Amino acid sequence: MTAAGLPHESRLSDAFVSLLGRECVRDARADEIGVARVIVEPATIGEIAEVVQKCARDRLTLAPLGGGRILAQIRREPVSVGLALRRCARVVAYEPEDLTVAVEAGLTVGQLNELAGGKGQRLAVDPPLPERTTIGSLIAAARSGPLRLSEGTVRDLLIGIKYIGREGRVVNAGGRVVKNVTGYDLMKVMTGSYGTLGVIVEAAFKMRPVPANYTVALAGFARLEEAFDAAFRSSHGAPLLHCEIVSRRIGLALPGSPASANDRRFLLIAGLGGTRAEVDYQLTQIRGAVGTLIEALDGAAAEAVYHAIRDCPAAEATIGARIVVAPSALAGALEAAGAEFCAHAVSGIAQLFLDDVDEQAAHEAVARWRALAHRAGGHLTVVAARDSVRAGLSMFDEPGAGALALMRRLKAAFDPSNIFNPGCYVGGI
Repeated sequence: MTAAGLPHESRLSDAFVSLLGRECVRDARADEIGVARVIVEPATIGEIAEVVQKCARDRLTLAPLGGGRILAQIRREPVSVGLALRRCARVVAYEPEDLTVAVEAGLTVGQLNELAGGKGQRLAVDPPLPERTTIGSLIAAARSGPLRLSEGTVRDLLIGIKYIGREGRVVNAGGRVVKNVTGYDLMKVMTGSYGTLGVIVEAAFKMRPVPANYTVALAGFARLEEAFDAAFRSSHGAPLLHCEIVSRRIGLALPGSPASANDRRFLLIAGLGGTRAEVDYQLTQIRGAVGTLIEALDGAAAEAVYHAIRDCPAAEATIGARIVVAPSALAGALEAAGAEFCAHAVSGIAQLFLDDVDEQAAHEAVARWRALAHRAGGHLTVVAARDSVRAGLSMFDEPGAGALALMRRLKAAFDPSNIFNPGCYVGGI
């Protein structure tokens, strides 16, 4: 036994080799280091249940892993077992005519959309780097992107879920029929739970048609308030797919360096789609709403701009955070934040980030951003912090006493043994 009373890594590995086979057990690597002491890779839902049962019997902590990028940011010390789901990446059922799909949690969003693209469909939740984002982490971290304006979030498209809960029990909620709302509350509970309540192993979603003639309209502004006013007017005048405002550094770094970004501090980026006539009409409406010249891009140029704002560099920065406030309060918060940003303007959400700052400056920035969010009645979550600045940094806001008590009751009910990713969520849950 180690000094902490836990089995040595070699003994821990041997125990799971006996359970799963040597090919399914390995050392942690890359982002997994610091998240888990040993990595196991079950190939079936039954094997995942066996791993959870063993962890429950032996009081071993575990954490479900996609790529490990998110938990690498928020775990303070490693759990005993990292449960990597890359072998559980099958499409369970896809019904293009019904616009529904059921998949295992190890499949990535990029892989699912590559498959569905052949039918002119997609899962319309667009987290950063979808080719590296598994379905399990999409749900567990409640990830989303620019398309939340027109399509909602993962909660809005999730129609069924299967997870492994306490003592390795398989739990189902919802189903592949869009009208079936059985277990809706349970799906909401699992969304954004960061693996603290169980291991998501399968999910069913509503799919969406891919809009034709995707186009982005860009307009530059000298003042942030003007950019937000134009965004609100544009969203009222046209059914936008997404609507972002980015700071100058991000605007200048966009593929092709759009002319609209060259001589303005802030860049408005609005996404459109539909028939050619519909897109032309929407562009006319935006021109009237914006009151300045706009640049329209389509085809590969539009897709490149979209990918750049979807994959906002906040996650790769020295310090990055997501602020959520009322849309009307977002411009003021960003003005005072003193950071680069990519804002989902009409949704009241923005990614803030700073590069090349030391630990003190990073902590001061987070405190300032968090105070701005709270004054506006919102909240802030740190989404990225390099090792050099992470020590002592609170990644989540502290909720009110009532909300925290409810969350603790949920944790106790779902995970009485406290083995599922303990100690890394809100309030130390």
